[in-house]
Amino acid sequence: MQPDDDGLAPVIPLFGAAGSARSSTDPAATGGPRAGVRFDDAAESDESASEEPDAESLRRGAEEILVRKLRAKQLSLAEARTVLRGTELDRDLVEDVLDEFCRRGYLDDRTLASLLVTSGTERKGQGRVALARSLSQRGIPREIVDEALGELPDDDAERALEFARSKASGMSRLDWDTALRRLHGQLARRGYGGSVAMDAARTALREAGVGRTGVRPASGVRFVDSD
Repeated sequence: MQPDDDGLAPVIPLFGAAGSARSSTDPAATGGPRAGVRFDDAAESDESASEEPDAESLRRGAEEILVRKLRAKQLSLAEARTVLRGTELDRDLVEDVLDEFCRRGYLDDRTLASLLVTSGTERKGQGRVALARSLSQRGIPREIVDEALGELPDDDAERALEFARSKASGMSRLDWDTALRRLHGQLARRGYGGSVAMDAARTALREAGVGRTGVRPASGVRFVDSD
């Protein structure tokens, strides 16, 4: 039901039109109790004002809220449950709505997980660790996360090197140690760890022409990185 234009409930008069011509003996004119309102009228008015919407109305309202959220962003089942629990629906109705949205295909954790993995690898250059963390933060169950990651080819090293190459070109003014530390940190934050991150960083920096400043000891012999 849409509210009135001014957002206010309609006013229900308690008196007839003749109420404005009361005599001085009328309790309303003399400041009598309730200004002439009968107690049974007041009780009926209070009961009507406090009447709660039925379960079907609550459900429709909650569904509309969830649909608006889904139009803005695809949600996991856990995220949708959180949205519905912020409404007046009881737990049973919340699960009924979620089941209906899953049946219609509006909610699908497996599809969402696959999309997040694709986006994470192709647009963000993320590795498996970062991808698993991202999906878990969205409330996607562990078994679905594992399924989605299992579809990836085992080429973390290749993806790490591709990401490192995209960043190394902007580090040509840095010395080797600083560039290596920064690039390794960027790779680690995207879920590439250990030797995969270090090897990718070293390779990308060498390809970009970033050189380590040689160390010249007192003997005058200059050591240059042989990597």
